[in-house]
Parts: sequence; structure tokens; C-alpha cells
Amino acid sequence: MGMLQLWQRLKDGERKQEETVMDLVEAISQRRSIRAFKPDPVPKSVLGEILELALRAPSWANTQPWEFAVVSGKTLDELRQAFLEREEAGSDPDLPGPGEFPEPFKRRCGGLFTEVARVMGMMKDVAQAGWWQSQGLRLYGAPAAIFIYTDRSLYFQGDTTNVWPVFDCGLAAENIMLLATRYGLGTIAQAQAVRQPTVVRRLLGIPESKLLLLGIAIGYPDWDNPMNTVRSERDPVDAVATWHGFD
Repeated sequence: MGMLQLWQRLKDGERKQEETVMDLVEAISQRRSIRAFKPDPVPKSVLGEILELALRAPSWANTQPWEFAVVSGKTLDELRQAFLEREEAGSDPDLPGPGEFPEPFKRRCGGLFTEVARVMGMMKDVAQAGWWQSQGLRLYGAPAAIFIYTDRSLYFQGDTTNVWPVFDCGLAAENIMLLATRYGLGTIAQAQAVRQPTVVRRLLGIPESKLLLLGIAIGYPDWDNPMNTVRSERDPVDAVATWHGFD
């Protein structure tokens, strides 16, 4: 190989690396919670590519504790209807949510819901109280959803719990949501999607030995819907990070 060819290959490699970095920065910047989707179906091949890449997430000692159920079509419609019918009886998630939010977490939640309420106030024919809850139970009309679960035997360790598989599955979930932007897709991570684990297990054939952690609604965003103008704020870096050993 001549010097000119070698130089060109090195430059091509640098350019590809720069493009990869830019893709990642753009994906992180673009990602937001999507609360209104177009009905267009997401091809199985696209979802498969996303999951294949998402599996590169790190995990404790490479345990790879994640499992996925990918749902669309009539099965997803059955899930939506079952969620709506079951909700009145209450929920019983495998991992209970927080009972309350102390500060500063309460302030951050409040900021999001203030913005949601503002946008809802701009929309016509919205019954404020029940509408918002039902939209979540319908997975915001997404044409597909990815349920993430792990094995109970890894989480429950005698009298203690091993939280690391949940953390690791969160890393895989973030990969899914960032990768989705590459295909023009939007996502929203939903604890609400696993509030009724009995329903999910029954319709998807997931055994009791599995712990349902999260649902991710995924599809093509409906950018004409005002709900997709909502974007939550972030506290500045200096409010959440301390620096040590720097000049």
C-alpha cells in the first residue's frame, strides 16, 4: 500500500469517527419523550436492528440480564384495551414506584407537569383529568412497544435485592431510545406500561419467573400534535456535579 493510500484510509477513518461522534451528540440532543405517534407501523426489521445494537450496553460482569418482548398490531391493541379495563381495579407493578418525591425531585416533576398542563390547555376537546391518564394507558397511540424484563432469581437474592440488573436494563433502554432517533422514530419510557404485569404476562406469555421493569412506546412522532412540543428541563451541570483535582 502506497503512502497516499495509507493517508487516505487514515483520513477516512477520522472522518467516520467524527460522523459517529456527531450522530451520538445529535441523538442525545434530539431525544425527548414523545406523547403522540402516527399510526404508521414500524417494520420488524428496523426494531430488530435497534435491539441488535442496543445489546452492546454494558452490564455487571457481562451478565446481560435483559430480555425483551416486542409488540405491535392486534396484540398491542389488546394490551391497550386490557390496561384501560384493568386500571379501575388498581395496579400492582413488580417494582413499586415511589410513594413521594422529596426536594429537589418534586420541583423537577412539577416543572414537567406544569408544561404538560399548559399544552393541554391549548388543545381542544381534552377532558383534563381522565384524558391524560388514558393516553398513557394507550401507550400514546404508538404502533409498537418494547417491554423489558429480567429474571427474578437475579434480582431477589435471599433476603436482599440485587439492583444491578435493573440498572443494566436501564442502560439497554437508553440505547434503544437513542438508536430510535437514527430511524426517525420517537420513544417514551413508561413505568405506566408495566403497572399491570398480570395483563402483560397473560397476553405476551411472559412467565412469573420474570420481573417486568419498563415499557418503551416507539413509533414515528406526530409533530403536528401539541403534546410533542413538551420537553422537560434539566438542572445545570454545576447543580448536580462536583469537581475534584482540577485547576
